[in-house]
Amino acid sequence: MIATRVQAEAFDAAAEAAALVAGRTDLGALVTFTGLVRDTALRLEHYPGMTERQLGKVAADAAARWPGIIGQVVHRFGDLAPGDPIVLVVTAGRHRGEAFAAAEFLMDWLKTRAPFWKHEAGAGWVAARASDDDAARRWEP
Repeated sequence: MIATRVQAEAFDAAAEAAALVAGRTDLGALVTFTGLVRDTALRLEHYPGMTERQLGKVAADAAARWPGIIGQVVHRFGDLAPGDPIVLVVTAGRHRGEAFAAAEFLMDWLKTRAPFWKHEAGAGWVAARASDDDAARRWEP
């Protein structure tokens, strides 16, 4: 199972990872990815309800592709400053290959399918990037 959460508050990546694997001795790999706000303050907006449903679909797709994986996805919204954590993906499994693959899949699909809108201070709304779409295409059948 891969759980998802959308929140305005900062998260503690180490605490999230520790909670995911607490008491588990069957896991051989733990992968964490934390995305940070670069250079410019931004406001991240989302559509409540729709965003959570879409994150759930992405997580369910990852869980179906890698049945032995467990995970946690946390995505923030609101006003964020440079250096702030914006997204966390934690995956764990018996072997590193599946844990890394599931984490990469989740990030690639979050970048292209999660309904968030970024507004950079002084620059306006941020357009989708072709490189994100290219990265996500590798997971298509």
